[in-house]
Amino acid sequence: MNIALIIAGGSGSRMGQSIPKQFITIHDKPVLFYTLEGFQRHPMIDAIEVVCIDGWQDVVWAYSRQYGITKLNWVVKGGNSGQESIRNGVFNLEDKCSDDDIVIIHDGIRPLVEDFVLTDVIEIARQKGNAVTSMPYNEQIFIVDETEPATTRKYIPRETLRRVATPQAYRFAKLDWAYHEAFEKGIGIFGSSYTNTMMVELGETLHFAKGSDKNIKLTTQDDLELFKGFLERNGK
Repeated sequence: MNIALIIAGGSGSRMGQSIPKQFITIHDKPVLFYTLEGFQRHPMIDAIEVVCIDGWQDVVWAYSRQYGITKLNWVVKGGNSGQESIRNGVFNLEDKCSDDDIVIIHDGIRPLVEDFVLTDVIEIARQKGNAVTSMPYNEQIFIVDETEPATTRKYIPRETLRRVATPQAYRFAKLDWAYHEAFEKGIGIFGSSYTNTMMVELGETLHFAKGSDKNIKLTTQDDLELFKGFLERNGK
């Protein structure tokens, strides 16, 4: 099976709204459900699990019925951080997944994931055991001078860099092991850590999959306006 684990546990404080940003409605539909529709329609996705901010679980079920998200099997309570939320979702699957099942982790506030991106991340994870969506880095990166922070003498060649995002896909046995190991030993679970950075801190090699510039994360009001513009341009 290929199971989508959709993270919708954040409060969205940077958006400046009174409700979590994944439930902000655009053209009368919550952002999260644009995301879920992408996974619902993809033929390689067998089941969906949503990790949701506490108190909104019934809302997820209700909207899923309204928008025909028939692949939704589980709604799990989120944690106090992104990593805790992902852990909760992974642990909930322990008696539901086989070792070789592929779990695709994705941010609920990335509603424009394209079919070819999902296909590639699943296929590479099947072949290699994991896959992380990635894109080239097109800006120049300079390193701040330690003695004079307003200056620099070093840069990182952009050809050596990749931007990674979700979706990310992992074989379930390795993913489950990793979250037990990380939380027992306090490795890769603090600050802005995510599954990919945690895996690297645990010594795992990651494999790049295709990405897309369209796959934006809705973090600010400007991001919402970009998303609205895309929908209007495509008549949605």
